[in-house]
Amino acid sequence: MTSMENKTIVITGASRGIGRAIALKCAAAGANIVVTGKTSEPHSKLPGTIHSVAAEVEAAGGKALAVQMDVRDEQQVQQMVTQTVERFDAIDALINNAGAIKLLPVETLPIKRYDLMQQVNSRALFICAQAVLPYLKKSSNPHILSLSPPISLQPKWLKKFAPYTLSKYGMTILALGMAEEFKKYHIAVNTLWPKTVIATAAVAFEVGSEETFQYCRTADIMADAAFKILSLSHETLNGQTLVDESFLKSQGISDFEQYRYDRTANKTLMNDLFIDDE
Repeated sequence: MTSMENKTIVITGASRGIGRAIALKCAAAGANIVVTGKTSEPHSKLPGTIHSVAAEVEAAGGKALAVQMDVRDEQQVQQMVTQTVERFDAIDALINNAGAIKLLPVETLPIKRYDLMQQVNSRALFICAQAVLPYLKKSSNPHILSLSPPISLQPKWLKKFAPYTLSKYGMTILALGMAEEFKKYHIAVNTLWPKTVIATAAVAFEVGSEETFQYCRTADIMADAAFKILSLSHETLNGQTLVDESFLKSQGISDFEQYRYDRTANKTLMNDLFIDDE
């Protein structure tokens, strides 16, 4: 495994799911992980807090800083950056993982929910990237990685849940813009999205139930892809909208059964949103 010794990685929404998986993968390579999220106390239905993940990071071999933070609040984001630099004296990567989802059309989506998705998804990327930028400029291998999809304008991604689509495509457009804007600072900016649905609490609550997991992969595939992206030189990969499976194939990975959530189910895996049929 590539060493990430003393590299400091800020991960939003890291108390569970994909954010947690990325945190543990990078921690095993020696990284300093800033575990941010809103969950500091155990939730009755959702596993994990920023503190439980921080403990897992330390156990995996990394150093952890747990910061309770609402990505919608620019002051809290700036305070997180200050705490991070005070603790680790650097920021080398930002992973924009925090997200909000509600798959409803314009006619029935509550306005408060619309605002939440725009704020937690695309607006938070803007706030967080701007806040960490002065420190990424000083890093020897700086990265911004956002968990957002390639942009497809097929009507099926617009008709039933355009508000959510807008918020996620907004993240991608910002990332592509920053990739060009930040070239002069030698900062790599890319996006990453799963080819198949990932077995997370968000899937269980929004898309279906835990029964859906038999059609899913684990978060480990996203963690492995994110780790490889962060391991590459900032000069090698920039301005790309990556999909986990195809990217890992390009890096020599061929065994994808290892990522299947239920290896006994033998079900056809379910493509994630925004993945067009190949």
